[in-house]
Amino acid sequence: MRLFFQGINLLIIVVLAISVFTSPVWADEASSSDKEIASVNGKAISKTQYERRLSVFKKRAAHKGRQGADLTTLKNRILEDLIDAELLYQQSQKEGVKVNDQTINKQIEKIKKRFPDEKAYKKAMERMHVSEKEFRTEIQRGLAIRQLLDTNVRKNITVTEEESKNYYNNNPNLFKQTEQVSISRIWIKVKPNAEESKKNQARKKIETIQKKVQQGEDFGELAKTYSEGPAAKSKGNLGYIERGHMDKPFEDAAFSLNVGEVSGILETKFGYYLIKVTDKKPARIIPYKEVLPMIKKQLKKEKEKTEIHAYIENLKKSATIKRFN
Repeated sequence: MRLFFQGINLLIIVVLAISVFTSPVWADEASSSDKEIASVNGKAISKTQYERRLSVFKKRAAHKGRQGADLTTLKNRILEDLIDAELLYQQSQKEGVKVNDQTINKQIEKIKKRFPDEKAYKKAMERMHVSEKEFRTEIQRGLAIRQLLDTNVRKNITVTEEESKNYYNNNPNLFKQTEQVSISRIWIKVKPNAEESKKNQARKKIETIQKKVQQGEDFGELAKTYSEGPAAKSKGNLGYIERGHMDKPFEDAAFSLNVGEVSGILETKFGYYLIKVTDKKPARIIPYKEVLPMIKKQLKKEKEKTEIHAYIENLKKSATIKRFN
């Protein structure tokens, strides 16, 4: 599915703006030329607009090892995304869609929260060579498009009970849940290359804690007091885990213990542990009612992509679109 539709649920064209804006790299090779690369009903799409977006996606593609044909396809998709966005924005203005300042300000504040502070936000703006006014305009356009699609497409989309049941019945593998175990842990960190004295010190510490557990002291409170890592704040609670997601000695112990049991001292490359099993769930097929909200959300998303594509294609029938690349 095209990049445009992948980002449609966030803010349409604003997604592209944000993806550039929050990226750690900027389009160093972006041209300062205002040469047109395409036009929609006489409205130009500049080469600068195109290259700004292309630069970020090129670097992301290179980072993922995608080259050659993938990049060629990417170039075409980015251009088509810009054309689609311009077409939708023009339609929003034809239909009198208005976006007030309060709504724009609210979106800007959301974007700013992606940065550590105001200084980092301003620095990113400078790196982009984009003014507050330009970025504000981009946000306004995206919100107008979103409102247009909400009114003309999304509000008309429904998912029936029959469709949901068919999806559930036709995709059984999606609803298989493997065995799960809920655990709490006490963790004393030791680096793999730590000196023996450090390892011995950590070992003595976990042994002291183990004795406290054996004497009947509350495991959760001991985890809160002695455990390292963020889980200590929640009394060592890690929630439910599945096989294949933890270090093997840790995982083997977790699945071999009964509910309420505490392991012996476990040594892994990350340090020493004591773990307690608090609950177990056997492998199962998740019941239909339990996954119904997720199914409806997925089906609605798929319908949105199809319907928005059809809506844009219909707009193109009466539009004059030129490509100059």
